[in-house]
Amino acid sequence: MNSTFIINANIVLENQILNNAFLELLDGKIAEIDIMENCPQLALIENVIDCRLEGYIIPGMIDIHVHGALGHDFMDADHICYSKIAKHLASEGVTAFLATTMTGPLSEIEAAIEALSYYYNNQPTAVAEMLGIHLEGPFINRAKKGAQSEEFILKPNVQQFKYLYDKSTQLICLVTFAPEEDNNFALLQELNSKGVIASIGHSDADYNTAIHALKAGITHVTHLFNGMSGLHHRDPGVVGAVLLSEDVYIEVIPDNIHFHKDLLRMVYKMTGLHRLLVITDGMRAKGMPDGMYDLGGNEVEVINNQCIQHKTGSLAGSVLNMNTARKNIEECLSLSIVEQIRLVSLNQAVHLGLDNRKGSIAVGKDADVVWLNEEGEVEKTFCLGKLAFEKD
Repeated sequence: MNSTFIINANIVLENQILNNAFLELLDGKIAEIDIMENCPQLALIENVIDCRLEGYIIPGMIDIHVHGALGHDFMDADHICYSKIAKHLASEGVTAFLATTMTGPLSEIEAAIEALSYYYNNQPTAVAEMLGIHLEGPFINRAKKGAQSEEFILKPNVQQFKYLYDKSTQLICLVTFAPEEDNNFALLQELNSKGVIASIGHSDADYNTAIHALKAGITHVTHLFNGMSGLHHRDPGVVGAVLLSEDVYIEVIPDNIHFHKDLLRMVYKMTGLHRLLVITDGMRAKGMPDGMYDLGGNEVEVINNQCIQHKTGSLAGSVLNMNTARKNIEECLSLSIVEQIRLVSLNQAVHLGLDNRKGSIAVGKDADVVWLNEEGEVEKTFCLGKLAFEKD
């Protein structure tokens, strides 16, 4: 029996905080949650973490849009690099993620998803868990390509997607594409038929086209405001369409760089707690010093947390830490810790259909938990019950 007890803890549950409580992690699951008065004798238990009533125990965060870290990228097609990215993510309080690809030669995308499929089936322990693949491109609009390589952008194509989907061993669970480029919404229909989340992104759709695509089955928007037709008083564009929709999940990058923090307040007022998904869109420079880095074959310069594409001057991903993102939404939106968890973990789990085992702390769910200290920093991260990160 490999049991870990976390004691004298303030545990953030789905709708409340259980103060002065304990948590038992057993065989990768949460085995027991209760107040300290009911804690069993621990004299014979080797692994006991005493939180001393400092900070909070929260469910592990889930980043559904991240490209890399520590100089590595999921497009590198190297499963050794993937484990290093996953280990770094645990230091941010992330316990699960979608490995995100980007536009490139089909041969490189194919190599990446084949390597990701191998990694998924041979994942190491004590690192953040890969849940699947987020295919960002190549079926996007050149006019809103952002940092994606224009020469490799393709028209949405059902056969090409099916080929990639099979190569991934059906691990592609979210696809970012431009529906205005999709004739008769053929790719959208294919995604819906396979249960793959269809996301509008890198799209120059007008408002009417975006509305029709949402009604046809798009349930997700990739990094709101960035890489899409904006809000205009005569054409509300993609931004207006998704904000007015009541059942689309919306990615936001709360780094105070990708959009003004007061605009995040406006978005929150329109959407509420249950539709927003905090992401990092982190690229290989995450966790690294300032300098020049490659992103999808493009040179990107990182200066003071800004990732700037060298040729165009446009933003190119981020180096945002997920826990920093959490603290930014806490400050910007004045959210309680319970509310913050919806935006960094629970909403993601619900949207992915994994809330039966991820996204909140409950008996029987995966033992993905994070101890945030009194300063709100990550003290320890447990992934499936294994200690994946410990602050020095």
